[in-house]
Amino acid sequence: MESENSLEVPERSGRPTPHEAQEWGRSLEALLSHHNGIQAFRSFLRSEFSEENIEFWVACQDYRATKSAAKVVPKARKIYSEYISIQAPKEINLDSQTREAITHSLAHPTMCCFNAAQRRVYSLMEKDSYPRFLKSQMYQDLIGSGQR
Repeated sequence: MESENSLEVPERSGRPTPHEAQEWGRSLEALLSHHNGIQAFRSFLRSEFSEENIEFWVACQDYRATKSAAKVVPKARKIYSEYISIQAPKEINLDSQTREAITHSLAHPTMCCFNAAQRRVYSLMEKDSYPRFLKSQMYQDLIGSGQR
């Protein structure tokens, strides 16, 4: 599996240190491996009215970590209805083949049924919103807050 698929949603912690925030500048993977990084990135995306990508990514991480077989189908359907279906409230940008494959997999969802969509969203964030985040005032404030 690719690295973005193996990342787990990290534990919660307090406000990030400037050093921790600087680590997020290494890669999107580094950012997404910290709870505070995810929260800062989500806040940034919310300010741009585009938080559906990070929310979908986090939902997929949570889905893949599901231990109870009884929860797999309801979680898969929830992700589908919130992010995948046409005109979903938080619809993510997917090609029709990926969307169709996910739709067909809902009858018997597997732990990897959202992998292609998650890779697409990760790639989109890595090439588009992540570089904007690094240039944002929000991120600059986080890395500079300890250098005063």
